[in-house]
Amino acid sequence: MASQAAEGVVEGGRPALLDVLRPTSTDEVQRMVIAARDARQAIYPVSTGLNWGYGGADPVRPGARLMDLSGMRAIREKITPLNPVAVIEPGVTQADLHQHLQRHCPSLMFNVTGSAAATSIIGNALDRGVGYLGPRREDLFGLEVVTGAGQLIHTGFRRLGVDSPLRHCHPYGLGPMLDGLFFQSNFGVVTSACFKLLPRPPRQVAVSLALRSQERLGEFVDVLAALKRERLMDSVTHIGNKARTQASLQYGMNSYLQTECGLSGRQLELAVQRATARVAPHEWTSLGGVAGTARQVDAALAEVRARVGGLARMTTVDDRKLALGHAVLHALRFLPWARANAAAIAAIKPLHGLAAGIPTDAAVDNLLWKFGRTDLSAQQLAQSSSGVLFISPALPMDGKFVAMFVKKMIETAREHQHTLYLTLNIEMANTLVAVSNLLFDRSDPVAVASAQRCADALYGLIREHRLEVYRARTDMMASITEVSAEYWETVRELKRVLDPMGIISPGRYGTS
Repeated sequence: MASQAAEGVVEGGRPALLDVLRPTSTDEVQRMVIAARDARQAIYPVSTGLNWGYGGADPVRPGARLMDLSGMRAIREKITPLNPVAVIEPGVTQADLHQHLQRHCPSLMFNVTGSAAATSIIGNALDRGVGYLGPRREDLFGLEVVTGAGQLIHTGFRRLGVDSPLRHCHPYGLGPMLDGLFFQSNFGVVTSACFKLLPRPPRQVAVSLALRSQERLGEFVDVLAALKRERLMDSVTHIGNKARTQASLQYGMNSYLQTECGLSGRQLELAVQRATARVAPHEWTSLGGVAGTARQVDAALAEVRARVGGLARMTTVDDRKLALGHAVLHALRFLPWARANAAAIAAIKPLHGLAAGIPTDAAVDNLLWKFGRTDLSAQQLAQSSSGVLFISPALPMDGKFVAMFVKKMIETAREHQHTLYLTLNIEMANTLVAVSNLLFDRSDPVAVASAQRCADALYGLIREHRLEVYRARTDMMASITEVSAEYWETVRELKRVLDPMGIISPGRYGTS
């Protein structure tokens, strides 16, 4: 499965591109698609191209013209609390929308992901990314699409035109819902969409649960799943293994210990290691959230505490606690325990902001720090030697099965001399996804080959248990069609209708 396309994922190269198209409007996209259709020339649209670990801007096959949609950055309509919807183009980033809301409608927020602030909202949602508050797929509706045939269509009630009061508020429309055809597909180019916003709740509290015994992971998953189903913890609950939890804190801790405590060199390195071991010693730690009025939050927290019992150590964090904790611990930073916890608070702050709809570069900054390139911005990750491969299966909401399968994944990675960074995301009432990745130095061909072999072995394990990934990397596209032949033939039939010349992203999600 480690194909030529995979080299773009892990080595920074990519299949040969003819050139790059940079439209700035829907009209330009339509003209370019029609010209490509008539010339039978493949085009590969990307929003911002920052789909790290899944292929970035790399096409599945060589010989395409890249269509870079990052110049389409309009937020088209006025946003109001009475109709909390943003009509956005594919180049609109998390940072763009957050800043727009802060200026024009600060009572609203949106479901942000833990990826960089410069990532595309539409691009991530169309690939079924997961935000802090839930699956992004649920946030997007009313698509404007240029199909591979060159036709401009609007889904849902956006088809009624700009004068209809239903165009941006009713997500389903009438008749068959076409929206789903354009998620994880290559039938057309989405040039704008309606994106649901949320009222900012009066109070938000983050809930961290440190599992006392890793042998009880299955029970832990079942308890958290019940809290999700009963809407006591309605955001996505992230259950991270020790590797993931510690990795998510280290850059922030390093920055604090360097700038506020004056540490450097080997002394700084050891201090980060000691602080990480002190504040994140558990094999599994979950992070979720409770929001609502003060009384609603207090009642929910009491119920969570009662359900968890002796299973996990519970810590709650809100803005007030963070500010107070930082003030006290920062003043006492000459003491090792206070210094470690002050550094942890500094690292947690941007992650805590995700619950309030504040995008952050923290996850990518951690990667850049790990690979010695803190001089680069998050958008410049590809200029570092950081190699990332995601292998993320969907799993049933069955704690016993999850614990068994996750153990096998970690063991498989270990057999290939790799650490598996893994988060179990309880995103819906009846299923979760295991967001897992490998890290490696992509300037080292031996490390690249090793990571590819390990990723292939993990995918083989997933298939062996009749599971599937919930998002596929570009180098996996041929493999995902090896099962369910009838399903993929139906997908190809739809491709022939919407893109008869097969010009949009050939090979992406199973269709040529």
